[in-house]
Amino acid sequence: MAIAALVGVALIIIVLWEVFEIVVLPRRVTRRFRLSRFFFRSFWYSWRATVGVFIPKKYRETWLSFFGPLSNLFMLTVWVSVLIAGFGLLLWAEGSPVQIAKGRVTLFTDLYLSGTTFFTLGLGDVVPLTGLSRFLTIVETGMGFGFLALVISYLPALTSSLARREVSISLLDARAGTPPSAAEMLRRHSGEHGMEALRKLLEEWERWSAELLESHLSYPVLAYYRSQHDNESWLGALTAIMDTCALLMITVEGVCTRQAELTFAMARHTVVDLALVFRRAPQKPAHDRLPPATLAKLEAILTEAGLRMNRGEAVDQRLEEMRETYEPYVNSLAAFFRMNLPPWVTDRTKMDNWQVSAWGRSGARFRKAKAGEDNTEHF
Repeated sequence: MAIAALVGVALIIIVLWEVFEIVVLPRRVTRRFRLSRFFFRSFWYSWRATVGVFIPKKYRETWLSFFGPLSNLFMLTVWVSVLIAGFGLLLWAEGSPVQIAKGRVTLFTDLYLSGTTFFTLGLGDVVPLTGLSRFLTIVETGMGFGFLALVISYLPALTSSLARREVSISLLDARAGTPPSAAEMLRRHSGEHGMEALRKLLEEWERWSAELLESHLSYPVLAYYRSQHDNESWLGALTAIMDTCALLMITVEGVCTRQAELTFAMARHTVVDLALVFRRAPQKPAHDRLPPATLAKLEAILTEAGLRMNRGEAVDQRLEEMRETYEPYVNSLAAFFRMNLPPWVTDRTKMDNWQVSAWGRSGARFRKAKAGEDNTEHF
């Protein structure tokens, strides 16, 4: 019985501490073993493996998007179940001091009383008899109310953080293409007042990166939530922003360089810390994201748009070194979350998300009306 009491107390303390760290504590937890971390990671590995084997490729992104909300619900269910089991074991360890209308008192009776107490059902068919059992009933009732209050505050906080994250990703669609790329972002901001608009955009993404870091450190489960469109993701957008900043700092110098440096610093800080939170060691991409042929194509696109790129062996080397400071981290996170990293140069024959509808590719009308001119040329 003493062992049962110790196990019950341990279960209650573990869950309460987990709830405190995840819901209440607004900072990263460095402790190696956490019940929630073990739950999310093991569940995620199983989920993505199952999706990869049984779900057709066309629908995999949709099924992967189910994981974030479902894992949250399952985690709440696990917390409640463990708390009920913990109080049930304490009652059982005391000798099951309860009164029932008929039948024999068993461990299931104690678990039943614990469950009805936690959810404050007040059925009255099982009644505690001793002072300690009544005290445990009162404590568990208060804990049930407190847990409900935390859940009511926790879920809206997640939804609010997710909405703020996705708004900026959606706004990037017309500004950087779909999926977003550094080439399109610079090309579409190459017109009159375009660089000032780009500077403001990078300033907004500096703040967005900081908000992403704070929200995803406080609520790591948000990283599993995916964007509305299959060709968009928080990691892809962040990578495209860092690609753009790297070009502005090294090859297109003099164009809002200072803001590019500030945005890059915050964005890299974000991906490095998130890689640490999810224990993803940096790993180089299997294929170079910016081979010489793509770099030459990028230069041609920017030259056509009126932007001059500094080229040369020394400049290319600096760009490669800059890429090595963040690409291994985003590549590792992309492999873990099964997200695609954006290209440096987007296929311009493909339309943006805003140009496509369920009733046809409406963007074709825009292009015909412009007689071949790209309607998203400048901002």
